[in-house]
Amino acid sequence: MGHIAPEYLSTGKSSERTDVFGYGIMLLELVTGERAIDFSRLEEEDDVLLLDHVKKLVREKRLDAIIDRNLNKNYSAVEVEKMVQVALLCTQATPEDRPSMSEVVRMLEGEGLAERWEEWQQVEVTRRQEYERLQRRFDWVDDSVHNLDAIDRSSPT
Repeated sequence: MGHIAPEYLSTGKSSERTDVFGYGIMLLELVTGERAIDFSRLEEEDDVLLLDHVKKLVREKRLDAIIDRNLNKNYSAVEVEKMVQVALLCTQATPEDRPSMSEVVRMLEGEGLAERWEEWQQVEVTRRQEYERLQRRFDWVDDSVHNLDAIDRSSPT
């Protein structure tokens, strides 16, 4: 389930971009040693999906927490960071924003990754800020509904 691109779930149509999404998830599985969906993560956090878990760790700049412990520090941090960046570019929600497989190959070889990654980070920051803004807005609405309910119950009728 965790390898399936969001648009495939809604349309049932496969494309190169749905394959790119699955490739990105596979890269994350290789780097982390974890499955795409892991319900045991619910005990410690809200992220069942590996993709969400990795995005959170990247935001927190905790690359070391992403890497498979079985590697016993026997890896190149630069190469792992590159793989995580490529994986996150491959797993963007909008198919048009994902690179083609030929672009993925070039990025893994070191061509064009820095520019795409910078662009992705800017989009992610904006998206995250919008999400937090909406969340605060709905928290306020939720609080006001509870307050109205309390007022209704306290007034004599």
